[in-house]
Amino acid sequence: MQFDEKTALSQARLCKAKECLDDAKLLADNGSYKALANRSYYAIFHAMRSVLALDGFDSKKHSGIIAEFQRLYIKNGVFDKEMSVIIKKLLQARTSSDYDDFFAISKEDTINQFYDAQKFVAAVEAYLNQI
Repeated sequence: MQFDEKTALSQARLCKAKECLDDAKLLADNGSYKALANRSYYAIFHAMRSVLALDGFDSKKHSGIIAEFQRLYIKNGVFDKEMSVIIKKLLQARTSSDYDDFFAISKEDTINQFYDAQKFVAAVEAYLNQI
């Protein structure tokens, strides 16, 4: 694999995704479940951006990143459709936990979302390592 600017950007974004997972683990251990929902989502967000960096695509809007990732990589079968379900679930939890004043999330739900984020980032990393 040739190392160029797009590859460097992709790797930097993947590192950011992994850092979010590390942060999420610490938050889970400390019982900070709303913050855990946030970090789990951002792990997959940066993972999506790491793949899209290779296409030279970025967006200032989360919806743009999600739509392009789904269009190019999920609809075309590069990633399993389960990834789309993970994206939707984690985005909804992150949005609610960040913006809804009275949002409550269970430990079980956020731990499951963390596992989904780990699965998502691992799938992206495996994809990036094979191209």
